[in-house]
Amino acid sequence: MNEKLLKYGFKESSIIVVEPNKKYTVEKINFETIPAYNINKEFHPKENNWVGYIIEIEGIKYYIAGDTDIVDENRKVRCDVAFVPIGGTFTMDFKEAATLVNEIKPKIVVPVHYGSLVGTKQDAVEFSKLIDSLIECRILMN
Repeated sequence: MNEKLLKYGFKESSIIVVEPNKKYTVEKINFETIPAYNINKEFHPKENNWVGYIIEIEGIKYYIAGDTDIVDENRKVRCDVAFVPIGGTFTMDFKEAATLVNEIKPKIVVPVHYGSLVGTKQDAVEFSKLIDSLIECRILMN
């Protein structure tokens, strides 16, 4: 992966290779990695060690789930804002994402990973109907 980034013009000193279940600080920004993988699909195997992130900025924790299904690790996430995939096919679908969000209870949720390859805006609308009324849903796709 580093070689590919170097070809795109990134400096080697700017590349940070992260691992699941670790905490990091870069430029005074704290973040931790949460495993992101599929449990019933072949697209994102756990063995790849791909991750989502919890980034803390000014005391607010943002969870960017990445390409994932509901897994034991993301069920334990505590955050203020969650960006969760809802497209299905490669990730959890909107019903599964709503289940996860209702379990981890962020203050705000933003559905992502829908509308281009898989999933529709209607999926986001249906997702918003399934989440707890105390969680604010922000649909960014027009």
